[in-house]
Amino acid sequence: MSPRTALPLLRGRNTVIFAPDQSSRLLATLACSVPSGEDGDHRDAPGARQAFDVIPGRDAAAGSGRALFDYARRGQVRQALDHFLAARRRGGRRVGGGTLSCVLKVCGSVPDRVLGEQLHGLCVRLGHDRGDVSVGTSLVDMYMKCCSVEEGRKVFNGMPERNVVTWTSLITGYFQTGAHSHVMELFFRMRAEGILPNPFTFASVLSAVASQGALNLGQRVHAQSVKFGCRSTVFVCNSLMNMYAKCGLVEEAKAVFCGMENRDMVSWNTLMAGLLLNGCELEALQLFHESRAAMAKLTQSTYSTVIKLCANLKQLGLVRQLHSCILKQGFYSDGNAMTALVDAYCKCGELDDALNIFLLMPGSQNVVSWTAMINGCIENGDMPLAVVLFNRMREDGVLPNEFTYSTMLKASLANLPPQIHAQVIKTNYQRSPTVGTALLAYYSKLCSTEQALYLFKMIDQKDIVAWSALLTCYAQAGDCDGATNVFIKMTMQGLKPNEFTISSVIDACASPTAGIDLGRQFHAISIKYRCHNEICVSSALVSMYARKGSIESAQNVFDRQTDRDLVSWNSMISGYAQHGYSRKALDIFRQMEAEGIEMDGVTFLAVIMGCTHAGLVGEGQRYFDSMVRDHKITPTMEHYACMVDLYSRAGKLDETMSLIRGLPFPAGPIVWRTLLGACRVHKNVELGNLAAEKLLSLEPLDSATYVLLSNIYSAAGKWKERDEVRKLMDTRKVKKEAGCSWIQIKNKVHSFVASDKTHPLSDQIYAKLKAITARLKQEGYCPNTSFVLHEMAEEQKEAMLAMHSERLALAFGLIATPPGSPLQIVKNLRVCGDCHTVFKMVSMIEDREIIMRDCSRFHHFNSGVCSCGDFW
Repeated sequence: MSPRTALPLLRGRNTVIFAPDQSSRLLATLACSVPSGEDGDHRDAPGARQAFDVIPGRDAAAGSGRALFDYARRGQVRQALDHFLAARRRGGRRVGGGTLSCVLKVCGSVPDRVLGEQLHGLCVRLGHDRGDVSVGTSLVDMYMKCCSVEEGRKVFNGMPERNVVTWTSLITGYFQTGAHSHVMELFFRMRAEGILPNPFTFASVLSAVASQGALNLGQRVHAQSVKFGCRSTVFVCNSLMNMYAKCGLVEEAKAVFCGMENRDMVSWNTLMAGLLLNGCELEALQLFHESRAAMAKLTQSTYSTVIKLCANLKQLGLVRQLHSCILKQGFYSDGNAMTALVDAYCKCGELDDALNIFLLMPGSQNVVSWTAMINGCIENGDMPLAVVLFNRMREDGVLPNEFTYSTMLKASLANLPPQIHAQVIKTNYQRSPTVGTALLAYYSKLCSTEQALYLFKMIDQKDIVAWSALLTCYAQAGDCDGATNVFIKMTMQGLKPNEFTISSVIDACASPTAGIDLGRQFHAISIKYRCHNEICVSSALVSMYARKGSIESAQNVFDRQTDRDLVSWNSMISGYAQHGYSRKALDIFRQMEAEGIEMDGVTFLAVIMGCTHAGLVGEGQRYFDSMVRDHKITPTMEHYACMVDLYSRAGKLDETMSLIRGLPFPAGPIVWRTLLGACRVHKNVELGNLAAEKLLSLEPLDSATYVLLSNIYSAAGKWKERDEVRKLMDTRKVKKEAGCSWIQIKNKVHSFVASDKTHPLSDQIYAKLKAITARLKQEGYCPNTSFVLHEMAEEQKEAMLAMHSERLALAFGLIATPPGSPLQIVKNLRVCGDCHTVFKMVSMIEDREIIMRDCSRFHHFNSGVCSCGDFW
């Protein structure tokens, strides 16, 4: 081959002759001479293009390639692709591997899979796909950026030689497509093949570890990065900080930051975001002030992070200052910063300001900003505006994403969630973990476990949040067995439960059919996973123990709490009130007042309930007045029902009617049902008729109303009126709820109904009942047959009393447990007065503590005395 001739670069007397290698170097120099920070006219690189065009004998392999590299270096993707295609159309010499690598990288940055596949074909035809490592690496990188993971892996597997860049491209591709589990597998395989990772490898691997929260793997990768001398690389340290922050180790992230010799703005932003993520808003704010002194100019990302932490702290004044800084710096067109401002103003309760900013950013409005604005409306209680914005968003051609749908599902509008669910199915977002979890939360409120389980199975990647949402659904439905099975399946799949998972399953253990032993097992599990001191877990434990009859255990957990939320205080007050320890409930309330805890309506509901169960009418009225006057809490229907209960239990029926007539709204079913129950106790037929009439107009199919009215007539000896009520039930096909009692022995629940003989130990149970009754009569027991509301002989009434479901459960408990051990029985209806007397006497003669929970409260029978003081 003859040597190339020299090229005249300039004409006329200024002509200068350069050798071919010199001309190539000069061309490259001209192409790179324009600084990257210049304006748009200079970024078109006219010097490089004009110098290239006027060369009469330009070398396609050198000049064209250098111009292509120049376009690529400047990020001018379209010009680079046009230049390459124009050179291919002109024909010329064989395309080199370097040129193909460059254009493949450009193609991946678009990304354009179709063009990439055509270039892959060209690589195969020219033989560069296997023989040239750089081309193969560029192919892997291009396919990964085009989300064609399988094609990228095929190219990778077919390469005879691979270097660290090839491995890093593959690892980065898997991370960016969300296949995080493959990242660590590839990293360890790469090390096994003797390839030494570079800083970019560590950055990708650490990002994957951070997204999984895999702390142990992250620490191993950290050690590897130190071993291979990457500890001083700024972007590796940034990835380390991100990993430790997302794994909850803020101190380790701060240690990495403090050990950095050099920091860029990303370093400051990463640590600030990490502190914000872990709830250290004040530290993040302090770091922001330090960054202003260390860095000459703050970036949009910095402002976005700081605005978010100010939003969490609800620092409206600081948000307004940052808003001014953004306008001053010229970042008003930055979508992220303006969206952060919209979110901040919404969280600070300034919905109008947020809406004004949103409406003034039409060029920057995207699905993120729309979602932020919609979420702000929902959080501020403006549901109609949220719906309007959601519809306007779709009209403007902005497609909702999984976060938009999950946000809309939070809106408390009755008909909205089913409509959003239909949209979710239509757009195929039901498999998204975010949307699936939001749907689970909605159906949890409906206690629809079947629908929730169906939705759960649809979710592609079930994370711990999705499992917790399913557990919450079972807990709210009172399905303890279902919640336990879900928890076991979750742990079998290798997921480590967190505090929210455990608190949900503990809530499920508080259902009436669950045994307290199961709750104690989950208490032990919470200790095993070291989350028993988390406030949501300890509050759930207080509530569970109180609702399962172990008020002492609830008090022990309450005393050990280092931090208490309102749920803990309310659970303790309501627990003592329901167990009949009204004075202790009031003591807890006064302790709460002394510590300055802000109270809510539930707190006063529990306090008034405590006064009701102890007959403390005056104190209950004072607390009600204090709630309205001092705490500015508007009474609800439940509060008024509790006051009706307070007066009517004490026999003050005239005051009760005055209260009902003075309600600020029409009395609901709960008010009239409470009054009807009191009329049964006090045998007030006239007022009972009125309450029943009101109830039947509101809830004509509620069996409790018919039963209570029937009992009132029976107690008054009005058998004809009682029969008419029974006939009305038959006409309306209303079924009476059967009385049922159950007791748990050795993790098995045994249930009984009146006169039940289906239990395997039925003969022994009735023999024990007969022996108990005989001994009680020796101790002075005389059956109170007035509680048998049937017209029959006295002997039959006594026999009926002896076969009540709670007595069968008691007899079984006595024969199935060691002497002296406590018994716990649950009944779905109110315990009858005669059974209440029997339980008191049995607790004394058998020397046992008997805890009974009926539909209204707990009864602790011990040494012949009940905690209710015979007032229930």
